[in-house]
Amino acid sequence: MDLSGGNPTKLVYWHEELPPLDGEMTQENAIEAMSDRVQGAIERHGELWHQCYSALMEHTRIRLEQEIKRLGGHYAHVFDEHIDSRRDDASGESWLHGRFGYVLYRHLRPQ
Repeated sequence: MDLSGGNPTKLVYWHEELPPLDGEMTQENAIEAMSDRVQGAIERHGELWHQCYSALMEHTRIRLEQEIKRLGGHYAHVFDEHIDSRRDDASGESWLHGRFGYVLYRHLRPQ
């Protein structure tokens, strides 16, 4: 029975989402991720921004899930993010780069 009210298979909790109450914080860490590269310049909140942001968040979710497993945790709570755009003028490609601060948790009792 899941007393936390959360989804027992959910691994990543974003910002205001509250992680389950049955966890113990084990460490604070950060990861970096990038979106796919696109042709053209990324304007904040333009079409390319939204396309790259969706890809960045998916890459970040995958990276976080890998880190949770690698570090022996059960889930993570992302509390900070910094996203900026990058550009390679030689190729004309742009992408988003993100740095995400998170806390890793372990369940106190077996699931």
